[in-house]
Amino acid sequence: MPSSPPDPYLADLQARGLLPPDQAAAIAAADQAQPFSLHYELRTLLYLGITLLAGGLGVLVYQHLDSIGHEVIIAATAVLMAACFGYAARHRGPFTWGVAPKTSVGADYLLLLGCLLFVVLEGYVQYQYHVFGTRYGLATAVPALVFLPLAYAFDHRGVLAMGLTALASWVGLTVAPLSVLTENDFWNTSIRSAALGLGLVLMAAGFYSEHQGRKAHFAFTYLLLGSNLALAALATSLVHATFNEQPVASTGAALLVLALCGGLFWYARRTQSYWFLILAAGYAYLAVGCLVGQVIMALPNDLIGLVLMVFFPLSALGMVLFFVNLKKIMHGSAGPATATTPPSNS
Repeated sequence: MPSSPPDPYLADLQARGLLPPDQAAAIAAADQAQPFSLHYELRTLLYLGITLLAGGLGVLVYQHLDSIGHEVIIAATAVLMAACFGYAARHRGPFTWGVAPKTSVGADYLLLLGCLLFVVLEGYVQYQYHVFGTRYGLATAVPALVFLPLAYAFDHRGVLAMGLTALASWVGLTVAPLSVLTENDFWNTSIRSAALGLGLVLMAAGFYSEHQGRKAHFAFTYLLLGSNLALAALATSLVHATFNEQPVASTGAALLVLALCGGLFWYARRTQSYWFLILAAGYAYLAVGCLVGQVIMALPNDLIGLVLMVFFPLSALGMVLFFVNLKKIMHGSAGPATATTPPSNS
């Protein structure tokens, strides 16, 4: 008689008499013989290779700048960039508002390399010839204007993320250029407001694309970048108001963080996305901690230490219980799943 398989689930079914030993052994053998997917590992290596190639070329050019010459560097970068874009365009499938079929794996990564070379070329030309002058906002707007249409034309989420990042940079430089470039004040009131506004717009774009079926698989990228941007702006406002003893502003910011985290929690359960669930839990913990901190600071001095000794262990225990019961929280009365994991294609 076949021996009991090592898989604990199959062994448990056998122990309960729900699965005959021969069927359990056949299932275990089939499970051990099935191919192991290297999909994510290979994609990670490809992305890493492109990044290392772009960085290595930059270092090589920098070390031999005097002997090569600026014109040769610009021409070589432009030719290589055009070759990448040309190859990607040649293997581009027909446009669709759904997931476009991939006609070439290499085209996706050469498109990404072409976009990186575009940024390198623009930065080099700006540094050497100052083509944009002091209009730094224009220098960040150009990549956004190039990458966002390319992302839709080639159905490429990596290029979409680059375009949205360039858009966020353009918004920051447009709102407060002096504070960013001269004062190194990245999170003043104007930039926080702009980050919150842009984050909400990106989230709305993600919901719209999913609801209307217009590149619905782009919704994850929109929502992830938008929610991070909006929550980071609110969290910075919350911490700033808390440390400056502004209870009204701190409470308002904390409530906004909790409201946004509630929306992400609902979306995470609806789409079965652990990314958004953990994101919502982390920012909600910060908001609750700041609210509790305000209450603690209002207590008499002899009670503050006692309350802190109780609050921190209980909050840590709550987070441990949250992660232990993560699957129950995710699957309990959740709606139909539409995206269990972040998109894996480029």
